[in-house]
Formats: sequence, structure tokens, C-alpha cells
Amino acid sequence: MFAKFGKTALATMLAGAMTVGAASAETLRLSHNTGDTTTWQKGADKFAELVSEATGGDVSVRVFPNAQLAGGDQMRQAEMVGRGALDLVVTSAINVTPLVPEMAAFSLPYLYSDYDEVDATTQGAPGEQLAAILADKGIIVLAWGENGFREVTNNTRPVKTPADMQGLNMRVAGPMYIDVMNALGANPQQMQWGETMTALQQGVVDGQENPIGAVIIPQQVYEVQKYLTTWHYSYDPIFIGISQKKWDGYDAEMQTTLREAAQEAMSYQREISREATATGIEFLREKGMEVYEPSAEELAAFKEATQPAFDEWAAKVGPELVQSFQDAIDGAN
Repeated sequence: MFAKFGKTALATMLAGAMTVGAASAETLRLSHNTGDTTTWQKGADKFAELVSEATGGDVSVRVFPNAQLAGGDQMRQAEMVGRGALDLVVTSAINVTPLVPEMAAFSLPYLYSDYDEVDATTQGAPGEQLAAILADKGIIVLAWGENGFREVTNNTRPVKTPADMQGLNMRVAGPMYIDVMNALGANPQQMQWGETMTALQQGVVDGQENPIGAVIIPQQVYEVQKYLTTWHYSYDPIFIGISQKKWDGYDAEMQTTLREAAQEAMSYQREISREATATGIEFLREKGMEVYEPSAEELAAFKEATQPAFDEWAAKVGPELVQSFQDAIDGAN
């Protein structure tokens, strides 16, 4: 049947057909700000796997850790997704506060006491409210995952009371934590995560605060920190977000595929983060860390000391939004 075509014409036709086939496949770029051993990475990898399976390989997701696509700036990732410079992001609420201050509501000091209260907000009305605010910035939240309860580590001394924080140079991720550390008498230094391990090794900062299962263990913080206190002072969720520009280019079926993949991936990510946290304290002790678990009375003292930061940031994010969180938390008890 190809006899009537010359060799050159036939080659051109076949090349064109192959180009059309190649063009039907799409690769989405996903950025996150931690290393490739973390539960963030594992959740992102699970999402990529599920998307590839659901689309028969027509859509693939390439994962870039350590905020590579944002020049190492973890705070820029969400903004880049919002304007369509990045397709997808996995990031934590606190990293989005420069763009959306209301995201700090999740991380208000001593807002939560357990995972049931957390899930009532991330999987309930407060999560939907924050998703709506992010949509106004060009970011569609596909699903909420977990960074976790943030615990404090340092190389100077055990932290058992607010007074023990006095004068410690502490690496923090975002603006709200600066105010929390100031309330405790510490010296906060906002720093990209990619710079933090070196700063801890070199003594540029004394300590940091992060979740056990999602960051402290997989990023091997225990190799450069001696003391850990499980003060559960702040919770930080993560989310998978997609650019509104990219999202609007898909039909309803593809949008459902992406959302379902994200929800399954983040459910898996929350599960493995909580498992790693549950077994993490003993693991960290085995690795040589000195772990202090405060009593209820000692935690109450930390809560009282950080109340000024809570009040300041509750006013910034809005009393109605904070009330929505507190109503959801009350409903979980």
C-alpha cells in the first residue's frame, strides 16, 4: 500500500506518526523540599506510581527533592506552582505562609493534642477552607498529608522547661516559628532545610525543630544533634498541590484520576509517617540521642510560654478561621 509513496515521503510520514505518539505522553514535574529518603519523597513516589498506573503511562510524574526546581528555596515552590512555573508541589503548610498567612492556622502552638484532632481539621472543614484560599492563589490542593508534630533537638543541653530554651540559636522554617522561639527566649534563624544539616554540624545553630518520623530519622538529624524533647509544640501538615493552569487543562475524568491518586498517596504517607514516629523514640535512643519526654505539667508550662505567639498569629490568620479549627477539634473529642 505504500508503493505509491517514495522512500523520503514514507520516512516523513512515519516520523510524523511517531511524533504524534510521543506528544500524547506527558511528564509532570513535582517539587518538594526535603531529601529523597523522607516520607515526603515516598508519598510523592507513590503518587507518581498511581498516576502512571491509572493513565497507562500516558502521564508520568517526575519527583525533584530538595527544592531543586526552586533553586533550593523551599518557600518559593508554592508561588511557582501558583503562577504555573511548576506543575506540582508537595510542601508543608508553614512553607506557604509567606504567600498565604492563613496556612499558619494548622501550626499554632499547642493547638492539637492528638492525631484525631489533626485529622478532624486536615480532612474536614478547615482543610477545605484553606484549600479554597490556596485556589485563589492558583494552587489546587489534591490531598493533605503529614509532616507531623514538631519536636525540638539541640546540642547544648536537655530542654525540660521554657527556661532551657533561653539563648539557644534555633533554625526555624517560617515566620510564625520565629515568634514562637522569641517567646521562649531563643534566638531563631530562618534557614532553608538544605542548609540546615551543615549549619548544625558546624555549630552555626544549636538546634532545630522537626517531626521525628518525617524528617529527624530519615534525614539523620540524630547524627548531628544530642538532645531531643518530645514537646509536640506544633503540628505541620503537607499537601500535594497542582497548578490551576495545569488543572484547568484536564477534563473531569483526568482531574478525578489525579485527585484519587493524591488521596491514596497521602493516606499512605500519613500512615508511614505515624509508624516511623511511633517507633522513632526508641530508635533515636539507640542512636545515642538523649530523649526527654515532658510530663503534662511541663507541657502546660511550654503552652503558657508560647501563648503570646499563639494570640498574635491567631489574629493574623483570622478569628473565624481559628474558631473553625477549634470547632473541628472539639468535635473530635
